[in-house]
Amino acid sequence: VRWTVRDFVFKFPRPMVVMGVVNTTPDSFSDGGHFLDTDMATEHGLRLADEGAEIIDIGGESTRPGSEPVSATEELRRVVPVIERLAKRCGVVISIDTQKPAVARAALDAGASIVNDIAANRESPEMWQVVAEAKAGYICMHMQGTPQTMQAEPHYDDVLREVGDFFSERLAKLAEQGVSGEQVALDPGIGFGKELKHNIKLLSGIHELIMSGRPLLIGASRKSFIGKLLGTPSNERLPASLACAACAAAKGAHVVRVHDVAETVQAVRMTEALSDNR
Repeated sequence: VRWTVRDFVFKFPRPMVVMGVVNTTPDSFSDGGHFLDTDMATEHGLRLADEGAEIIDIGGESTRPGSEPVSATEELRRVVPVIERLAKRCGVVISIDTQKPAVARAALDAGASIVNDIAANRESPEMWQVVAEAKAGYICMHMQGTPQTMQAEPHYDDVLREVGDFFSERLAKLAEQGVSGEQVALDPGIGFGKELKHNIKLLSGIHELIMSGRPLLIGASRKSFIGKLLGTPSNERLPASLACAACAAAKGAHVVRVHDVAETVQAVRMTEALSDNR
């Protein structure tokens, strides 16, 4: 399996890729307001790279349940200076977490190589065109509804089958728009339009989602389903987040998106050594 993101290629099987999160938002559920300042956000990104992140995912709009959208202008103001600085100062791959084609285009121009699109469930030929033109990597995430509506009683008859069907349908649609399969990684969208039972089913059934032949990304770090299961606030969810990352590594997922990079790198490398599957 190859994942081509502009000038860089991730070739699997290989050790799991750890993606570190930098939120330049006032209201993200986990670290909102910590990295609003460009210098602080840049330093945080550099620190995550030092800790072993191979991709830095930069977001300027919170997508927590019930979050309010921000304008493209405001989102650009938050993310572009950080991307420019990180692209100059460290060699890791940069990803832009956005739903807006204009923001994706500006971020790619500033030095990003991947578009992390939580709204891949919407028909957005413009977004896919931006990705196709830049030969960028594309993370295609499953979500039922929008961040504003997604947790209003999500329903599935068979969550693994429905997410798998969504991936197949989207890969075909992306190919029609000029985005090759090799550019795409798939994300089942843990916590996005899912109840606790759906998230558990997806994490325990990771091996079933790898059948598509594309890299699978898991983002469970500090998410609210952990709080629902264990009763912990977001700043006390590290042990459970590490358990999710280790489980994802053991079951063959390719990329894990996390807030706590150093700890996750240790957890997944140990898991790989014990499972001997890399």
